[in-house]
Amino acid sequence: MNKLTFNHIIVLLFMTVAAVLILYPIVYSLFMSVMTPQEASAYPPHLVPHSLHLTNFAEVLQIVPIALFIGNTFLVSGIVMLGQLITASLAAYAFAKMEFKGKGLMFSLFVATMMVPWEVTMIPNYLTVRSLNWLDSYQGLMVPFLATAFGTFLLRQFFLQLPKELFEAAKIDGCGHVRYFLFHVLPLSRPALGTLAVYSFLNMYNSYLWPLLITNSKSMRTVQIGISMLEFQETTSWNLVFAGITLVILPSLLLLVFGLKQLVRGMAAGALKG
Repeated sequence: MNKLTFNHIIVLLFMTVAAVLILYPIVYSLFMSVMTPQEASAYPPHLVPHSLHLTNFAEVLQIVPIALFIGNTFLVSGIVMLGQLITASLAAYAFAKMEFKGKGLMFSLFVATMMVPWEVTMIPNYLTVRSLNWLDSYQGLMVPFLATAFGTFLLRQFFLQLPKELFEAAKIDGCGHVRYFLFHVLPLSRPALGTLAVYSFLNMYNSYLWPLLITNSKSMRTVQIGISMLEFQETTSWNLVFAGITLVILPSLLLLVFGLKQLVRGMAAGALKG
């Protein structure tokens, strides 16, 4: 019993240290965002603000159109999320519940694309988008990400757990693949679909390199690009930079907080069968 208690204490201490290391940048950003310019530039730096300087947020909104950037990012991330849910669920159902020639080979090739680094496909994607005249446009930001091998793999693993007897019973009642997919598989797969939704939205929300590569006008910028506009060559007001960062990370933090349970459930469920 003493050994078990000691092990629990060690685990709790390790988890506490890990939590502090993970949360420190977020908490420090929140503190820096409400500091005065003098406190933010002081050396040694202040860890806790002496007063709440909330006008930093109003100044950020005046310097850069952060609301426009957040709107662009939400639009792009939301459409990419819906696109990935549709394409991944359809492909995953085909791989999990339908029989056709070369299914195993095709799925292996499909999953193998997960091992190809994004940097390898970035230039071909850019050349394709440019040839379609999609530079500096919403479709250029969204279309290359509407399909995902990871999402297909995740949903397929979840669909494989659904009992075959369920489809056989639905088939006896005259239910085909389309009706079975829409009215049985999707409602039962809400944890996995929620996991993919949160993952794809956050992944696109935090995207930096692709929007930087294909957008030129301020009206098409996303939040990750917009934050860099708060840094100037002559001087940088770090309190304003961190105020902008706080405005940017709040939506993703809220989404993660409310979707964390669904995310963990979907990940755990999808890992049970291979």
